[in-house]
Amino acid sequence: MNTQHRLPNILAISGSLRSNSSNNTVINTAAAMLAGKANVVIYDGLSRLPHFDDSKEEYAEVTRWRNLIKESDGVLICSPEYAFGVPGSLKNALDWTVSTGELVYKPLALITAATGGDKAHAALLNTFTALSTNVTEETSLLISYIRAKMNPAGEITDAGTLAAIEKVLSSLIGIIKAAE
Repeated sequence: MNTQHRLPNILAISGSLRSNSSNNTVINTAAAMLAGKANVVIYDGLSRLPHFDDSKEEYAEVTRWRNLIKESDGVLICSPEYAFGVPGSLKNALDWTVSTGELVYKPLALITAATGGDKAHAALLNTFTALSTNVTEETSLLISYIRAKMNPAGEITDAGTLAAIEKVLSSLIGIIKAAE
């Protein structure tokens, strides 16, 4: 019996391209919460992915994106809501996995952090169903009015929000471990 305990590898993605966005704060908060429980790689290449065109041409950033997903045991996505929908850069990244299947059955946690967020959250859950990810009610979280839950320094200070993020992350780790 293998008694070694390997930490799961989690790929974390912010759907916002702004470095000081609340979604990046959530991703960084989650990464800190996962310290000692998982190895977290934060993907920073959404802006470098070419527009999805379903061509056979190989793009270095698309290959990197797909490989990071393949190498991960689970994926954490935090997305804002833009104009009642999914940010184009995030949707573009997800489209690059449709024909190659990197997200099929992949344990996934979705946190939508926005002013409202319900429309983007619902749209992303539909996309993840189409991509056959392993996202559950326990690994999805809608944080409405995220800015009201942060202090002027840009840190999440709302105890309920922090507890909800922790619960989602624990559920994601649980799903990953159950699949081992």
